[in-house]
Amino acid sequence: MTILLLAVIYIAFISLGLPDALLGVGWPLMHQEFSAPLSMAGWIFMTIAGGTILSSLLSGKLLEHFDTKQVTFGSTLLTALCLFGFYWAPSIGWLFALAIPLGLGAGAVDAALNHYVAEHYEAHHMNWLHCFWGIGATGGPLVMAGVLTENGWRDGYLIIAAVQFGLALVLLLSFPLWKQKGQSISQHQETAVTTLDRKLPTGVSYALATFLLYCGVEALIGLWTSSYFVQMKQFSIATAAAWVSIYYGSITLGRFVSGFLSFRFTNKQMIRMGQSLAFLGSIFFFIPTSATMLVGLILIGFGLAPIYPSMLHDTPNRFGSAQSKRLMGYQMAFAYTGSTFLPPLFGLIVSQTSLGFLPLVTIMIMMGMLFSTERLNRIIKLNKA
Repeated sequence: MTILLLAVIYIAFISLGLPDALLGVGWPLMHQEFSAPLSMAGWIFMTIAGGTILSSLLSGKLLEHFDTKQVTFGSTLLTALCLFGFYWAPSIGWLFALAIPLGLGAGAVDAALNHYVAEHYEAHHMNWLHCFWGIGATGGPLVMAGVLTENGWRDGYLIIAAVQFGLALVLLLSFPLWKQKGQSISQHQETAVTTLDRKLPTGVSYALATFLLYCGVEALIGLWTSSYFVQMKQFSIATAAAWVSIYYGSITLGRFVSGFLSFRFTNKQMIRMGQSLAFLGSIFFFIPTSATMLVGLILIGFGLAPIYPSMLHDTPNRFGSAQSKRLMGYQMAFAYTGSTFLPPLFGLIVSQTSLGFLPLVTIMIMMGMLFSTERLNRIIKLNKA
């Protein structure tokens, strides 16, 4: 039964990734149909992530009233309904209206599942689960790219919505599995989580900054790379979409490999190696030739792969198990704050300058992420000395 539950959680992570890159890939056609400026994508993306921030911050309270299985099912169903709404939307205003519940659905399930896995499963499962998120994030743009030249972007949203409805049904049927697993959680652990000290641990600000920068740069690349290659490199829309899929595919493959590496290396080592590789990839991405940029995009994906799941899984070790449920929600909130503000902020820069600044901005964010992580490592080391 435990194995079946783990399989269901894997499927749930696929549902988390499916919608993430749809807007970035479809936007070159969407903004033309709606007569919207190119930079509008950043504001829609910001609205989605804003809802996610809110639900992440409230996830601790939500989990006090509902089980993880109920939060996961409800959020997946809400996401499916919103994606169907994107397919139907007659104007840009509808996209903004639907973006709010779309974000609310993503945030609660993300925080709930990550806390559940961090508490009950080993590090390799966290990497492989986020690998399944990558399968969804890779499959989404592939589906969109396949229909862009024939039936337009709307059919891409319709297909992903149908898949989400199917995943919601699987989650609903899995409720008995979650009930059995939930019985293994001790009452003492539940009490420790709900009566924790409200004072934040030392160094948590650097952890939150790292989450903000990580999700910010991941979303920035996912949202703007397609438009960058279309406008700056004169790629076709289909080719640019394929490159975005390669980026998410490298994250996916990287997390699969990271699952095996986690048997040998600690979370701290995995984070450090991943950030170093991602920084190297951003240097290659800065070199303005197609070959080096593709290599850089792949290296960035492989480098980013272990960072997020390793940071999540290390939360109880960094700050204590009693603090982890609340801090998991805070970390999710800051992660989506990065997704919320960095892409539209770059959109503002683009509207005044050029998309050509994308590689340089990527390098700067990678440097900030490295600094925040190493500063946190030093603080934790001093506290444990």
